[in-house]
Amino acid sequence: MTTPSELDPRTLTSLGPDGAPEAAAHPRATAAVLSGLSAHPDLRVRAAVARHPNAPLEVLGALAAAFPQEVLDNPGLPLLRLARPGFLNVFPGEGVTALLSLPTVPEWVLDAALRHEDYSVRTALASRPGLSEARVSALAGDAGWQIREAVARREALSPALIRQLAADDDYDVRKAVAARADLPGDILRTLVEDSHGLVRASVARRLDLPLDCMLTLAADGDTDVLATLARRIDLPYNVREWLAGSDEPSVRAAALQGWKVPAGWLERARNDADPDVRAALARRPDTSVELLEGLAHDEAETVRRAVLERDDLPEGAVLALARAPEQDIRLHVASADGLSGNVLDVLLTDADPTIRTILAVRPDLGAQRLARLAGDDHAEVRRAVAYAAAPGADTLTTLAQDASIGVRRAAAVHPELPGELLESLSNDPDAGVRLTVAGRAKLSPALRAKLRQDTDPSVRAEAERARADA
Repeated sequence: MTTPSELDPRTLTSLGPDGAPEAAAHPRATAAVLSGLSAHPDLRVRAAVARHPNAPLEVLGALAAAFPQEVLDNPGLPLLRLARPGFLNVFPGEGVTALLSLPTVPEWVLDAALRHEDYSVRTALASRPGLSEARVSALAGDAGWQIREAVARREALSPALIRQLAADDDYDVRKAVAARADLPGDILRTLVEDSHGLVRASVARRLDLPLDCMLTLAADGDTDVLATLARRIDLPYNVREWLAGSDEPSVRAAALQGWKVPAGWLERARNDADPDVRAALARRPDTSVELLEGLAHDEAETVRRAVLERDDLPEGAVLALARAPEQDIRLHVASADGLSGNVLDVLLTDADPTIRTILAVRPDLGAQRLARLAGDDHAEVRRAVAYAAAPGADTLTTLAQDASIGVRRAAAVHPELPGELLESLSNDPDAGVRLTVAGRAKLSPALRAKLRQDTDPSVRAEAERARADA
């Protein structure tokens, strides 16, 4: 038997499904052989390489991301640590991060991660629960802002570290501190006056924001801060009224998102010059039928789309959307459930044949409207009518005599097609129409025999097949 030490690494792909796992687990496998097997497509082979004490350092680093536990369980790791104490710095960042994701990780791995050059490794370490206070403190002073931000998001931090990070030079770190549930009141009030708007906006989202902080933020000069504050449902009336009259449209729109606002504000929003404010009004659950119908006619697409999001629209609003200039809005309406006859009639006259095609397959369209579509100028619409569940005998007759081959083929499939139409279609000049008739499960013996004698061999074969299946 050939031992792994005798294998040529260049020919490892010739090993069979049983040979590769055996070679990877063999105690005499060489570093060269293991390097070759580390790229083997079999998961078991790569896992065996990760556990093998002869696997080179670079191979272990490459496999650590996929097999972190196997790498940690490698019996050669203690000797490797003695020979190369800082060897984890050779590992790619994703490999060390995978080691840190394991439930139990040796202390030496945590120490190595703390000194790793890749900031993503130190960020992953900063997010790991159960770190010692010494390691957390070291990470809180890291040069990378991403690491300090991750520390600021930790569930448990000492008051000293919270204060340290609240004064951090990077606003992302301070923003993370501002979102902490255990933020001391004096730190919160300091962050209300922070130099960066994103930090103040983070404070404005706090559920426990004191009233005096709300009043301070209401005078903020940053639009995002004011809009964030305006979305709160616990604002004093005078603050919400102040924000509802802001010069900034995004702030006025945000002020409409409170649970309850005076009726006069809704009417004022309907006449607001900015479409985002009117769109915010369209999304309110207490917007009246009259306002919704007006908003559905709005000149701004943004507003019409906001109206479209609702599932409780009055008929007047649906009628307006059925006439919207945007095709996708009209398609959405044409596909909706529970449309009234008035809305269906508007859509029947839509200039876009795609809309009329969607209508043709609606189960609630009715025979009369299907008959209208059966005379449509567009063949795709007429063909769609042929797929309707109950178009009626007269409509099927019209479709079976259609000038379009595709429409007649579709009509020939309909299960409700009268017998006399089958006879007519069996004489159709198009072989595809006759083929469709020949494939029907239920045909009279005479008609079946006729089609078995058709001039087209495909039609004859289909008639034979259908007879055998019947």
